Amino acid sequence: MTSSWFQDPTLLAAMLGALLPFVSFVLIMVFTRPYPKVSAAISVASISVSLVCAIFLLSSHWHLEHPIQYAGKWLISGEMYIPFGFLLDELSLLMLTIVAVISFLVQVYSLGYMAGDPGFARYYAFQSLFAWAMMTMSIAPTMLQFYIFWELVGLASYLLIGFYYEKFSASEAGKKAFVMTRAGDIAFFLGLLLVLLNFGNLNVLDMNSVDVTARMSPGLITLSALLVFGGVIGKSAQFPLITWLPDAMEGPTPVSALLHSATMVAAGVYMFARIFPFYSNSASAMAVFLAIGTITMLLASTMAMVTRDIKQVWAYSTVSQLGFMVMGLAAGSYFAGVFHLTTHAGFKALLFLCSGVFIHEYETNDMFEMGRQGGRGLKIPMVCMTIAAAALSGIPFLSGYFSKEAIMGALANMHNPIWLVAGLLGAFLTAYYSFRLIFIILFPSKIEKVHHAEHGGHASGHGHDAHHHAGLYWVMAWPLIILATVTVVLGFFQTPLENFLVGGHHGSGHGGGHHAWLPWVAVGLAVSGIGLAFLEFGRKGASQVGFVERVEPVRALFAERWYMDHFYRLFLDYVIYGIFSNLFTRNDRRVIDGGIDGICRATVGGGWLLSFLQSGMLQYNLMVMFAVLALVALYFFF
Repeated sequence: MTSSWFQDPTLLAAMLGALLPFVSFVLIMVFTRPYPKVSAAISVASISVSLVCAIFLLSSHWHLEHPIQYAGKWLISGEMYIPFGFLLDELSLLMLTIVAVISFLVQVYSLGYMAGDPGFARYYAFQSLFAWAMMTMSIAPTMLQFYIFWELVGLASYLLIGFYYEKFSASEAGKKAFVMTRAGDIAFFLGLLLVLLNFGNLNVLDMNSVDVTARMSPGLITLSALLVFGGVIGKSAQFPLITWLPDAMEGPTPVSALLHSATMVAAGVYMFARIFPFYSNSASAMAVFLAIGTITMLLASTMAMVTRDIKQVWAYSTVSQLGFMVMGLAAGSYFAGVFHLTTHAGFKALLFLCSGVFIHEYETNDMFEMGRQGGRGLKIPMVCMTIAAAALSGIPFLSGYFSKEAIMGALANMHNPIWLVAGLLGAFLTAYYSFRLIFIILFPSKIEKVHHAEHGGHASGHGHDAHHHAGLYWVMAWPLIILATVTVVLGFFQTPLENFLVGGHHGSGHGGGHHAWLPWVAVGLAVSGIGLAFLEFGRKGASQVGFVERVEPVRALFAERWYMDHFYRLFLDYVIYGIFSNLFTRNDRRVIDGGIDGICRATVGGGWLLSFLQSGMLQYNLMVMFAVLALVALYFFF
């Protein structure tokens, strides 16, 4: 390092904040795993210190003029070395704080949600592993270090998705997530190699400098940008790798709130923003990213319109909003994409945590069943989830409204109006499916409530106190209240955040321009979506069947995720297994095994032939030796 760590409070805070969760992970797995309460205390204490360090770094460097970089030699081979260190600039400080805040709230919430679980200590160990990997990735100064911890984040995700490994669907979901994200990561790694070979450097600040255009041709920049973006497609579940994220809901609900809404899946968008100037060097690549984000946003929205699983609705919503962030960044608005990432982290984590209270209470993921059992009786989660859904829908003046309008403004500045039309359509669909869920829980069908009562159910939420300790409820409730407060007030900090994030860098502000009509149209469409959801699911006597669900082929198309998983299954069966696996098997059996078997047969045959030279009689052996020596002597002397 360039300075002694104990003499530099910034370096000390960065090191402690990033390293303590790893220490917590090691301590729990090696020493305290048999003691759940001790393990939880260690994990929560470590993330608390990390949170304090992150807030200290953000507040003390709010008026940062130049990035702060610490780097030391990590791996050395001759004159070449691989550095390891920290990069503290506006974006990394903001992301570090987001990860620390959400991780802390989720770990506190988990004290109630995971209470009594046999894997309680293991759960907190994996949470600490994830926090370490994600926080260190956020402040990585080079893309190689970024990639290493990017993969560790994927490992933690795999462990937490498959946390209930004895459940077949959970283990399958973990493997699916691991394989599909690795597919994108292969392209990511190839793109980094292309940059390294042609630019000679993977330092983030250098990649974002103008030197890239001087040392790499436009074609190479476009190709490497497209390959590196493969990591975004995998990690942020963009088209065509959408379908792993809904299945990842097999993990505990707090995992979904942390990994699959606010932090881990947002890492792809964060990486887009991290090297935004590098991507901006290729207009062709940015056009491809814009198309991918738009397709993802619309496809995921349609899938959310027909599902009954509350966690999957928010999972599809996460995929859709990540696509929306990609649209903002690809439209050239650095601030709009990052601002929506920030606001989305708050209200989407809130949606998942509220859902966790309902699931914990009623032991079902079915939103219709939650409504039948009196879900609206759980006042705090119901109110908080409604606030978060309104923010997700872009209702004034919640945080999501401000960040969505920033992206809409960026899209409105595009020459082709189709991108803005797609964004407005997405706003309508988002409001519709979000409040479809809210109205189903708030206003359950009268017929369904009677049916549930006849089968011994309870129609109010007051059963919570009968079979759950009130203390656990409030442990889960306080993080909801905090996140709801953040959701309400964060949008009003748009200007300070913009000044902090942009500050003359990246060549773009929010990119929204001045379109006085646009907020009215966007909010009007959002309100229309809520109104349609109320007519179909909220009003008295509503059938609670959506307009999409009335058309069976369309319902099936959306419910089957546009048959993407079916395509993947056919691709695996007929291309991977039918062609490549078959060819490799034949090569293994006929060439590799056949070659080895041929060598073995030749060895046996040669031994058989040579055996005739050995009769076992000493006089004949001596005679042969004498004859050989005589021949050698004749050769050398005559």
